[in-house]
Amino acid sequence: MVPDRSFTISFTSDIHGYFSNLDYASGKELNSGLCNCAGLFVRNENALIIDGGDTLQGSPFTYCYHQTRSTGTYLPAQVMKAAGYHFLTLGNHDFDYGIPQIEEYLETCGARCLCANVKGIRGVEKTALVTLKNGIRVGLTGVTSHYVTHWEPQEKLAGITVTDAFEAASSAFDELKEAGADVTVCIYHGGFERDVATGKVILHTDENQGWRICQELGYDVLLTGHQHLKIESADLFGTHTCQVPDKGSGFLRVDVQVPTPEKGEKISAVSRFIPAGETRDETLWRLLAPYEERAAHWLDRPVGHLDVPLLPEDPLSMALHGTLIANFFNQVQLEATGADVSVTGLANVVTGFTRKSVSIRDVVSSYIFSNTLKVIEVDRRVLAAALERCAEYFMLDEKGKIGISSAFLLPIPQHYNYDYFSGIEAVFDLTRPVGERVISIRFQGEELDSSRKLTLCLNNYRASGAGGYPLYAECPLLSEKSKEIAELIMDYISSHREIVVDQTKWLTVLSERKEETL
Repeated sequence: MVPDRSFTISFTSDIHGYFSNLDYASGKELNSGLCNCAGLFVRNENALIIDGGDTLQGSPFTYCYHQTRSTGTYLPAQVMKAAGYHFLTLGNHDFDYGIPQIEEYLETCGARCLCANVKGIRGVEKTALVTLKNGIRVGLTGVTSHYVTHWEPQEKLAGITVTDAFEAASSAFDELKEAGADVTVCIYHGGFERDVATGKVILHTDENQGWRICQELGYDVLLTGHQHLKIESADLFGTHTCQVPDKGSGFLRVDVQVPTPEKGEKISAVSRFIPAGETRDETLWRLLAPYEERAAHWLDRPVGHLDVPLLPEDPLSMALHGTLIANFFNQVQLEATGADVSVTGLANVVTGFTRKSVSIRDVVSSYIFSNTLKVIEVDRRVLAAALERCAEYFMLDEKGKIGISSAFLLPIPQHYNYDYFSGIEAVFDLTRPVGERVISIRFQGEELDSSRKLTLCLNNYRASGAGGYPLYAECPLLSEKSKEIAELIMDYISSHREIVVDQTKWLTVLSERKEETL
């Protein structure tokens, strides 16, 4: 009998706190969440269960849990242990609750954390070599996007170092080959700077280095995340690579065949996306159920009233015609900081406030990011560059019809990188070339002078220059808030109770076809 020289990886990434199968906006059950994936994982002596990070943050449930938690074993760690994970790496959002929380998570989650470019966190290792039942020696490492240092407040990163992901992956690869690994696996909380199908450059920063890792290193398998794409069975320069979508919509099953060394054949692999099943894993659900019930009561508490419901529309309509949702977020940010101007972005899928009575669920479902606020000093040059980036969101077809530019749709939808301003009135002319579309910026009724300085409040992610706004990172930092913006929104609602929403139209968009007013 020919000895079995294969093994299987069940791979999740970017769960973002969606452990159960509940839709937190509606309360309904869905075929999604880690709870519905875990029962489908391959479990035997020649199988590994791996996670690619961004596990602890991102859902209303985890927001509630971290806000109301007192003592006891850390629930996300219990869930990951019950799901049977063997290895994991850290995602950038796993740093959102601070280093002590990460260390508590790693201490009790039951999996080994591999993150070769992170030092200073207890429980993090560079590499691992595991021998399976069939004798295959699997060498593993993990790396996270070093852009975490741009996105996280420095106080949350105190005492640790995060180095370049590619360089760390290169060093780890050499170490694994020297240790005698039969097959090498890199778990990368990052994505691709090029389209994996065409090779076209899609990003011009080193936030995502998956293409380079495949091209210049020699890993047999590269498991990726961060971009939330579904990529199955891609082969780049001899490396098998793949990526899984977010929020537990499913996982990747990766089957790896390792020939005997004397045959001289190449390692081969096949990966396919397995959608979350219809049935919850009962062990996980027993852990989650009491917390979910407690969270539901906490999330549904009314905290205030709006004078109008804040109803979402499709992304293009909101960008063109405006949305009171963004106006309201900016209203909160302006009061919290006293800045002259505020800017906010919205999630790809916007829930909104469909009733005038507002609950905590409404807030955390509508503002899903774990961002904090910063105030920077800007001038017309900076604002014009930022507005030009926003104007790039729109495209005109041959008939003059307005659509959304591929720059905000590929490789994934990035509606969250279109920003809404309050405090300045701007005019875009879409008939002009990209980069020359901003034809007016007015502050307090007058065209903004190039020498005038203004204060701008924005979230810490955008302040880092992320999303195509590099000039923000060069601006003087004047102040910052430690509270998350979602919490500032709740504070605002609780203190005002009866809220009149700003209905100012801050932007005018001109095209050949007609004039659209925001």
